[in-house]
Order: sequence, then structure tokens, then C-alpha cells
Amino acid sequence: MKLPVAGVDIGSLTAKAIVLDGGGNIIGHSLVLTGHNSRLSGRKAFDLALESAGLGESDLDVVIATGYGRLTADFATEKVTEITCHARGAHSARPEARTVIDLGGQDSKAIAINEAGKVLDFVMNDKCSAGTGRFLEVMANALDIDLDDLGRISLESETPASISSVCTVFAESEVVSRVAEGVSKVDIVAGIHQAIASRIYAMTVRIPIRERIIMTGGVARNEGVVRALEKKFKSEIIVPEMPQHMGALGAAIIASDRVGSA
Repeated sequence: MKLPVAGVDIGSLTAKAIVLDGGGNIIGHSLVLTGHNSRLSGRKAFDLALESAGLGESDLDVVIATGYGRLTADFATEKVTEITCHARGAHSARPEARTVIDLGGQDSKAIAINEAGKVLDFVMNDKCSAGTGRFLEVMANALDIDLDDLGRISLESETPASISSVCTVFAESEVVSRVAEGVSKVDIVAGIHQAIASRIYAMTVRIPIRERIIMTGGVARNEGVVRALEKKFKSEIIVPEMPQHMGALGAAIIASDRVGSA
């Protein structure tokens, strides 16, 4: 039996960690806000996952770090790109998936994978926050709505408002104008989700899209965005049980592979 391993995904908004036992089962996990110090948040996520697994750092064989803050993870055995890790994590969660859409805190990506979870192609947008957690956070603040309520609220809309911009600054101004015009917040939120879906669709078709589609990242917890994407793609979107942890899971799986090849 292999020794336990861990994967840590240090993102722009949150840091996540997964601990796997020697058989590949999840025995510990964590999620913390990244804050201003990715090194400390990555370490905290790692320590909390170890604590939940009832293990110490010395009990692990390999630790893989991923995410934009992976280079700060001085406790990691190795660093691997988030594209590779999200592909492996998503494939592990749902082996039938062939397109991975990851909407994180400040970037979005679409990844085409094969039947083994290997990356065939990908496209990434890290220059604009449209469709990301940060974009939705700004929109929620502009509407004075709790971020976690956006998805539920948008599903009540029958006539989504037209939101033409997906640039955070311009979209915020447009949302404020819609409120002043008397448009209901329910319809505005639905319009925001439709605008996100259009932007993500336009990015994803560049791969191109392969059936089936799985969505990872924190935005996958927003049912309104998921439903808007399903309408745009004309296909069911799979949301795994722990969408925010797919990068960390993939990193842990790669760590397990390293043990097997040692």
C-alpha cells in the first residue's frame, strides 16, 4: 500500500487542499481564503487538510502544488500547472467528461481532455475577470445581494435584462443604470448570468467543445450560471460534488502517480 499524498491548489481567491490515502481515497480536505499572502494561505490549507486527515506532514510521501500561487508552496515536492491538475481532477470525478470549464476567482479556462484525462487543448482568459468569481462578487455588491444568493435569485426571472458588457467596470456601471431604470434585480442577475454564458461559450468553442462538459471552480456553485451555460451550450453541464477542489484533487492524483513511478 502506498503512503498518503496531498495536492494543494493555491488560487487567487481561495486555497484548497486534498489528502489521499494509499488507496486513492480522500481522507482530508480544506478550503481557506487566499488573502494577501498566497504562501501563508497555501500552508494553512495544507495544514488544515492534514489535520482533518489525522496526519502529520512526515506521514506524506509526495505533495504537489498547483494554482497561480504554486511557486510559493515551499512545502511541496513538485509544482504542476493548474491546467493539468484540473484536467486530472475533473476526469477522476467524472471519467466521461471531455470538456472542462473552470471558472475560478480571477480567471477562466476551458480544457479538452481525452479518455485518460490528458490535456488535448486548452484556452485561458487571465486578462479579464469576466465570468469569474471576482466579477460576480462586484455585481453582487452593486446590487446589494449576497453572492451566494445570485444563482437562486436568477432562476426566478422570466425576462432577463440585457447586459451588453462583460467588462467588470462597464458591466457594473450598466447594472447600476438598469437599477435606476426600474428593472428588477431578479432580471438583472439573470441578464448577468446570460452575459457570462455567452462570453464563456465564445471562449470554449475555440478548443473546440467535446461532449460531455464538466464545470469546476467556485462559480460552479452558482446554479444560475450553470443553467445559463446549459442553455448556451444546449447540453447538460456536469457539476462535481466538490467543484472548487478539482485542481487540488488532480494535484493529489498526480502525487499518487509519482509514488507509483518511484
